[in-house]
Amino acid sequence: MASANPNGSMDAHPYYPPDLVLPGFMPNEIPVPILITSFAGAAGLVFWITSLLARTIRPSISRNDLFTAMWFMLCGCIHLFFEGYFAYHNGAMPARTDLFGQLWKEYAKSDRRYLTRDSFTVCMETVTAFAWGPLSFLISWLVMKDHALRHPLQIAVSLGQMYGDVLYYAIFFFDEAVYGAVYCRPESFYFWAYFVMLNGFWIVIPGLLIYQSTIEVTKAFQFVQEATKRGTTKAM
Repeated sequence: MASANPNGSMDAHPYYPPDLVLPGFMPNEIPVPILITSFAGAAGLVFWITSLLARTIRPSISRNDLFTAMWFMLCGCIHLFFEGYFAYHNGAMPARTDLFGQLWKEYAKSDRRYLTRDSFTVCMETVTAFAWGPLSFLISWLVMKDHALRHPLQIAVSLGQMYGDVLYYAIFFFDEAVYGAVYCRPESFYFWAYFVMLNGFWIVIPGLLIYQSTIEVTKAFQFVQEATKRGTTKAM
């Protein structure tokens, strides 16, 4: 139930299984309410700044487009900075004591793979950070500018987010069912609030955005096809 810290002493940790060895583990010092409030406050700030920017660039922006621009700006920040932090520091996560490190260690109560350098988690988060992160910023900007390129990129990134999330869920449950792996603490809060709900946003919202862009792309192709047919008829 313990792991060695850098000074050679033993500190109990809150992760499962209890006998999990976490080299260099340092316990969190920031209270959980402050960690959660900090994350929520940062997300709220991103939404506020994006809203101001979007209304400045396109005063007539619709509510749906404003929400989409805010969503992708938040995705860009989370993917590139927060998940990018994990991708860069994945080999030393148990010892990290800065704000992002403690946020990840709090989340790891629902999935200890983030502290054990799990190969899938590291690779998935690295791709998410450095592919979907920058593209999310670009999509947010394209939405604000009402640029048509927004729709194919929105489909691609949203599909990538959903695919990564589905694999993330699937491997978690597969390892539990087949190998008896224990990744989450037994309290239902960590499973439902951290693991299910927080990750669920990246299935539900991308799914809606894929549907939205598919409708718009289909309309565009139908318009071109009909215009082509009318032109061909006149030419005959």
